[in-house]
Amino acid sequence: MATVALHPVVERVTARIAGRSRDTRAAYLARMDTARGNGPYRYKLSCGNLAHAFAAAGPDKPALRSGRGGNIGIVTAYNDMLSAHQPMEHYPSLIRMAARNAGGSAQVAGGVPAMCDGVTQGRAGMELSLFSRDVIAMATAVSLSHDSFDAVLCLGVCDKIVPGLLIGALSFGHLPTIFVPAGPMPSGIPNKQKAEVRQRYALGQASREELMEAEAASYHAPGTCTFYGTANSNQMLMEVMGLHLPGSAFVPPNTPLRDALTVAAAEQALRITALGDDYRPLARTIDEKAIVNAMVGLAATGGSTNHTLHLVAIARAAGILIDWDDFDALSRATPLLARIYPNGAADVNHFEAAGGMGFVISQLLDAGLLHEDIACVHGGTLRQQARQPWLDDLALRWRDPPATSRDTDIVRPVSAPFDAEGGLRRLQGNLGRAVVKISAVAPEFRRHQAPARLFDSQDALLAAFQAGTLDGDFIAVVRGQGPRANGMPELHKLTPTLAALQDRGQRVALLTDGRMSGASGKVLAAIHVTPEAADGGPLAKLRDGDPVCIDAEAGTLDVLVDAVEWAARDAAALDLSGNQAGMGRELFGLMRGNVGSAEEGASPLFGAGA
Repeated sequence: MATVALHPVVERVTARIAGRSRDTRAAYLARMDTARGNGPYRYKLSCGNLAHAFAAAGPDKPALRSGRGGNIGIVTAYNDMLSAHQPMEHYPSLIRMAARNAGGSAQVAGGVPAMCDGVTQGRAGMELSLFSRDVIAMATAVSLSHDSFDAVLCLGVCDKIVPGLLIGALSFGHLPTIFVPAGPMPSGIPNKQKAEVRQRYALGQASREELMEAEAASYHAPGTCTFYGTANSNQMLMEVMGLHLPGSAFVPPNTPLRDALTVAAAEQALRITALGDDYRPLARTIDEKAIVNAMVGLAATGGSTNHTLHLVAIARAAGILIDWDDFDALSRATPLLARIYPNGAADVNHFEAAGGMGFVISQLLDAGLLHEDIACVHGGTLRQQARQPWLDDLALRWRDPPATSRDTDIVRPVSAPFDAEGGLRRLQGNLGRAVVKISAVAPEFRRHQAPARLFDSQDALLAAFQAGTLDGDFIAVVRGQGPRANGMPELHKLTPTLAALQDRGQRVALLTDGRMSGASGKVLAAIHVTPEAADGGPLAKLRDGDPVCIDAEAGTLDVLVDAVEWAARDAAALDLSGNQAGMGRELFGLMRGNVGSAEEGASPLFGAGA
């Protein structure tokens, strides 16, 4: 196929990022080049070091002792509480067998924590959620610090886990790294039905037992939750950045095809080490082009707003500097090709059946919206990443993706998209900078001007709702929810309540320095506001009744107060005493104190202004 010219916006944004990142990227690559050694990495270990490393290796002892073949370090997020990670229990045995048969070896280098935002929503534990990403990154680094591995397989799926694994692995970017997912659970009750029960429960019109039945029918089996939240957005990103074997994202767990892909990942990891002729270190796979691909993929599929934090942090770990202007420019140039809940009725299983990532990648490549020439882990370019896996008897093979959508209510070609522009927008004005998931919001609700109603927690807003005081049109301002204040928890608990108000005819919106997650709903939500209120940001100067305008189409975020009066106002002091201890929060004070802003990735690993 003839080479497609790159879209001018993609070309311009990529060049801007490369220019901005020139020094930091060069320094990172220099570190990675220095880390590359000659021969298997365990050759550098002393006899005592090496003996410790293979003492419990069983049948792999001879290979590890003699230095024959490559050795894969497995970093796993397995636990059997998370449905998405429970299928990974037996992956290490499968990987060890595959590596052994390919002339190498594999060891579980370490485990990383994996918490579920679905369990902690609205609870104090959610205040550890975002920082768990950075704990996972550090745990990944500890796992790989034994320096006896020639390649890495990262086993993880969910919200903070994949970004954390990738950030940690990038510190060992001289090693080839492949991500190995588990796949989605079977489809449960329709998402629209689940959302309807949640809204009725919020209004007191459904019992707890009815709500429990709906939730249990939705989250009901091993595998990833099937809505298009952060977990499944992670899988999309791994595909467009070339970190999966092609088409791995949405193959169901506990199937022969899923096992075959896991075996193939181990075999491929051994092929691309520095010991062979097709060395593909992670540091070269994740470059400026791969990061741009990730932002385009996010926009084209209406992916999770959490990645306006995670991708910034991932990029910084690779010496690449991006900001929300980059997201905004790419989103405005990228058509929306998918409608997956909460942006539509379908789930990821329906999306995969309709053409999935293979169709989306090939469409974006044909439109010049993705960089084809990235160093994918499978050994080819992004064009080959669009291929879809299948089993020919027991042999794993790949075939071309469908040339046309199998269901245009779910996925469409670039020539007939759901929207001419992508799913995310950057807002800015005298209230700071923020992001909005515009693809989830109907056009008639994308601009809202109304008086501010101030709340210092989501529980305070819910209490006002229960008391029946949330009348008329308003913009709910929930402040003191940023990374420095309380770890930036998701406020998804508010979605059913605000949606219920909107459905009964009120015009409402949310404005917050907190997060709303990949499950952001149909209510206009300007989130991740920076500077955050706890840093004296503009939200701390708002007063009840101030007229506020959020315009997602124009990309503006303003309080309509006289400029002189606004400048003279002092920021209110927030009471954060209730967020400092309990449920482990006292252990994260150092992170809250050193975290960068939302637009800087909200990471204590890089710090403010890093």
